[in-house]
Amino acid sequence: MAKAVRNRDLVDVLKTIVGDDHVLDTPEDMLVFEFDGSIEKRPPQAVVLPASAEQVSRIVRLAYEQGVPVVPRGAGTGLSGGAVAIEGGILLVMTRMNRILEVDTTNRFAVVEPGVVNQHVTQQVAEHNLMYVPDPSSQKTCTIGGNVAENSGGPHCLAYGVTTNHVLGVEVVLPDGEMVWLGGFEQDRPGYDLLGAFVGSEGTLGVATKVMVKLVPEPEAVKTLVAPFKDIDDASRAVSTIIARGIIPAALEMMDRMTIDAVGPVVRADYPPDADAVLLIEVDGPREAVDADAASVESICIELGAQEVRGAEDPKQRERLWAARKGALGALGRLAPNYYILDGVVPRTRLPEVLRRVNDICKTHGFRVSNVFHAGDGNLHPNVLFDERVEGEADRVLGVGEEIMRACVDAGGSITGEHGVGLEKKSFMRLMFTEEDLATMTKVKQAFGATENFNPCKILPTGIACGEGWKLSRLPSIPGAYL
Repeated sequence: MAKAVRNRDLVDVLKTIVGDDHVLDTPEDMLVFEFDGSIEKRPPQAVVLPASAEQVSRIVRLAYEQGVPVVPRGAGTGLSGGAVAIEGGILLVMTRMNRILEVDTTNRFAVVEPGVVNQHVTQQVAEHNLMYVPDPSSQKTCTIGGNVAENSGGPHCLAYGVTTNHVLGVEVVLPDGEMVWLGGFEQDRPGYDLLGAFVGSEGTLGVATKVMVKLVPEPEAVKTLVAPFKDIDDASRAVSTIIARGIIPAALEMMDRMTIDAVGPVVRADYPPDADAVLLIEVDGPREAVDADAASVESICIELGAQEVRGAEDPKQRERLWAARKGALGALGRLAPNYYILDGVVPRTRLPEVLRRVNDICKTHGFRVSNVFHAGDGNLHPNVLFDERVEGEADRVLGVGEEIMRACVDAGGSITGEHGVGLEKKSFMRLMFTEEDLATMTKVKQAFGATENFNPCKILPTGIACGEGWKLSRLPSIPGAYL
């Protein structure tokens, strides 16, 4: 049974580890950390910002010994509630650990701390004509540690692979405070793939304190094309046809009518007023191959009903085309106070029918929906627009999310492609896995030494609703309260 520890006593011990300025526990400070990019909210009872792996180890060991919940957190851009402290306890915020420790341009790797912003890695190595590939839409703010936890994707992961394909090794603090190294520079290391198990484990198996990432050469040539369609079904068929004919673009993205209406005026994208969908397609590689692939993509799009196909003439135009895609979520604020972003995967050939099903579900429940997603991967991101100030709307929108997830699974897909399961979708795991499957996953947690206090209530469904006990039995996050 967990020891009763006074919040003030715990805070005092944490301050001896990281310093007075790097522990927060006032109610007003907790408001900033009660949510991530999802719609789940719950305040922690203390926020700690370590500066080294040794400090992380001491904090985690303290929490382990005292039976206090601990939740790792990066920049808080996650979209499934993975960084929400649903059981209170310590929120371990890794953003102070933001150094790029080593860049090896000969062997093409970098060693970084978990709080390094994704985009900063490529900026650091750009002078050597190298880049770090995984590029979530939040890459200007999301951190490498969070990307590792969620196995994040991004527009350019269609051809290059997601985070797990670009992580060579990780220094990890395990749930009892022990520090280990998983993986390393050597490829195809013998033994079990513990690194593969760790990447994408959503902070439930340990805390990454150093990450060795793979760097790849910048392509010789890049061509970015935009193709508007009058019919979203035609755009969806174009996605499957491009890949069926042997072309794997670096990126193949889609925005629907609702998204176009939101983002068009913001970035002056100049899409046709009657476009029902827009494809953003990028091909890269050797110049001759890029020219040939771009010509083939253009021909396929015109053949399948594109109104036109435009290419970026220079880097500034390319940046503007991508600004429309990567700024789409922010632009949705023009349409509604809140949106609930979902993350499901379906076979590319099922895109037309699943998109129709998504729209029908939202219409039935009285919600508008904006679709902007990684079409080449079949990775859907329906954004259900709502207003949390309207009583009951937040609950109703969660029900809509469940129906959409069921539609993805029924089509032969998955409940997540890159956002993770977290709090949001743990109850949906039974749509894909048997009780035996889930019990085996629990054994993986146990093998890493994880207790139910280590990022509790994430990924795996439980018999009771996590967090309910906290609401009834745990005192507010104020000095003198008990953890």
